[in-house]
Parts: sequence; C-alpha cells; structure tokens
Amino acid sequence: MIERRVFMGGLMTSLAAASDRVRVAMIGVRGRGAALTGDFLEVPGVEIAALVDVDSRVFGKAASRVEAKTGKRPAQFGDLRRVLEDKTIDAVVIATPDHWHGPAAILAAEAGKDVYVEKPCSHNLREGRLMVEAAARHRRVMQVGTQARSRGSAWKAMEWIHGGRIGKVRMAKAWNVQLRDDIGKHRDAAAPKEVDYDLWMGPAEAMAFRENRFHYSWHWWWNFGTGDMGNDGVHQMDMARWALKVDAPVKVSGWGKKVFFEDDQQTPDSMNITFEYAGGEAMIFEQRIWTPYGMGDQENGVAVYGSEGMVEVGRWGGKWGFKVFDSKGKLVTVEQAANDEKHAANFVECVKTRKRPNASIEIGHTSTLHAHLGNIVAKTGRNLVFDPVREKIERDVEANGLLSRRYRKHWAVPRGV
Repeated sequence: MIERRVFMGGLMTSLAAASDRVRVAMIGVRGRGAALTGDFLEVPGVEIAALVDVDSRVFGKAASRVEAKTGKRPAQFGDLRRVLEDKTIDAVVIATPDHWHGPAAILAAEAGKDVYVEKPCSHNLREGRLMVEAAARHRRVMQVGTQARSRGSAWKAMEWIHGGRIGKVRMAKAWNVQLRDDIGKHRDAAAPKEVDYDLWMGPAEAMAFRENRFHYSWHWWWNFGTGDMGNDGVHQMDMARWALKVDAPVKVSGWGKKVFFEDDQQTPDSMNITFEYAGGEAMIFEQRIWTPYGMGDQENGVAVYGSEGMVEVGRWGGKWGFKVFDSKGKLVTVEQAANDEKHAANFVECVKTRKRPNASIEIGHTSTLHAHLGNIVAKTGRNLVFDPVREKIERDVEANGLLSRRYRKHWAVPRGV
C-alpha cells in the first residue's frame, strides 16, 4: 500500500489508495449503530459488508442506506458469531447495549477482528481490563467511541490547556445536564416475535422482557446499562481527564440518587461525584438529566480551571469548540467548527497501518472506570479508596464486588471474570 500521512490539529490522517478495502460488520444497527453506519459509509476504503442485530425489524432502513450509497446490499445476521466466523471480515463496529460491549469486543479480538466499540467500553470495570488484555494479546486495534479524541477543536483546546496558556491546571468539572424522557411504568410482557430476546440478554442475568427496558431505555437498568454517567458522562469525563493529564483516581466520593423521575428506571437521575488523583488533581462530575436548561450555555460540557484562566470545551449552537476566559473571567477566545470529527476515519486508518488509535481501549477503559466507580458510590452510598494499579477498591468488600458482575451461563461470558 502506498500511503501519505499528514498531521492535522494533532491528529494523524491517512490518505490511502482507493483500492484498499476494509470490510466491516456493524453489530447493532439502531440508534448509535445507525449513526455509525452513516459515519463509516463516508470513510474511503470501507465496505460495510454485514449488519448484525437481534431485532429483524431494524435491518431494512440500515441495509437500504448502505445500498443507496454503495449499490450493494449488505448481508444480514441475527447472531454476531456469523460475522466472527467470516474470515473476510476485517473489523466490527459494536453499538449494542452496554452489557454486550465487553463480551462482543473480546470475542471479536479472539476471532482476529479489529474493533470499534461504543462508549462506555464496558458494563463493569473487570470487563474493561479484560478488553485491554484481549486487544494486546491478539494484537488488535480497538477504538472506543469517545469521539472528542478525534475532534480537531478538542485537540486545539488541549493545546491551550497543556501549553500553559491558562497557568497551572489542577481541577476540571464535567457536567451532563439535560432533559431525558420519563420511561413510565410497564409490566413484563412477551418479546416481539421479530426479536431474539434471549440473545439480546446475552450473558447478563435473565430478566423478563419489558418495553421500557428494551430499545434505548435499557440504559437506565443496572442489568444492561450504566446510567447516564456511563452513557453520556464518559464523553465529558474523558475530556476532563485528558485536560488534567491524569489516569485512574485514588479516591472517589459524592452522591447519586434518583430524585426526580417517578418511573421504572433504576439508575440515578442526579449525581455529584468527585475524583481525586495521586498528584493532587481533582475532577468533579455533575449530572441532572431532568433539567431542560443546561449549564454554562450548553447541556454537556467541560470546564478546565487554571491559575490564569479557564477553558470550556463543548458545543454551542450545534458547533463543537471551546471558549477561553482570562483570570478575571473575561471571554477572550472562541473557536468553533461545524463538523471536525474524524473518529471512524482514524479507526480505519489504524486498521490499515496498525498504529494506535486516538481513543485506544487503554484510554477508553481508564475513562470508563470513572463511570463505574461513580456508580458504585451511588449504589453503596459510600466513598471509595481505589488502588489504580491493582484496580481494586480498598477496605470495602461489598463495593469491591461491584467491580465485576454476575453472569448467567452463556457462550459469551468472558474468560477471567
């Protein structure tokens, strides 16, 4: 392969020969899967060869979209094992519910596939570590869907922060403040005939089908999701951690409860969690998913505090960017871009070149474990002392047990859990 490489805003971009093809299977094609199908269709050198979903009702729209763009209709499967067995598939894109992220990614790595896996990369901390080990053991590219890592405006913001232009940086705040839907109260029911619900549950503990814990609403049930701290909060915490140049915390404290919604959801609608690091840095995460008015002129964002100013990173008016404030709080710089994210393209490039992707599984795991630890604070009502080397919670047997999960007997249970 003849290839030129250029660097744009800190991101490496590849200009590869048009004949180079990466054959991709999309696992999960509704919601984020539909959006990612569109993203990968725009990347030169990609062939979306197969779609996988347990709900046959969602295939038509996704398959037609691929066919309209490429003239070729992709194969369709209800079981991900079919594409893992296919030696012609180079990579998989995993956009399933959270409880399938780790098991599917590990199986894919074992099958010799490169992996793009949506955030949060894992349902629990132990699975995330097993994903890191699987990617290394099988020498697989594994990219996590925290797209800011491939967004030019975010890289420019980090240049401001890391270049000392706001002085000494010791603290950041990440917030997830938006209006989510009430999921109502539903009874258990029979799953739709088009849905392989047993396969949808996978290795998670079995629960009867219920409409408000299926499509998208699964986010708010502990058995399948990680709440909005794992769903959206990982994006903001990843950027805050990037800005602070920190890895895993040593102390986690705070509070998380369901205080507003009166529906069936189990996960907190409100949180305030503080992470402390070995070097004395701190990150604060705030969540309110029942407020329509946002915070700091945006729903979800990051503020990085320095001794000589502050940088806010996020999206305003539909455009990603950042704002810089001086030591007196005066706005001095605003930079925005309508669409400067190249995350799918970065993954495809790394599949071809075998370079480390912008949001490698190591980066994704470290950011995601913040959500897992914050959720454990919410579940137990206790503050935590965390050993980032052993990835264990000290002096709290119950909390430490929540770093993994219980599985039912199933072919997808990761080895080593």
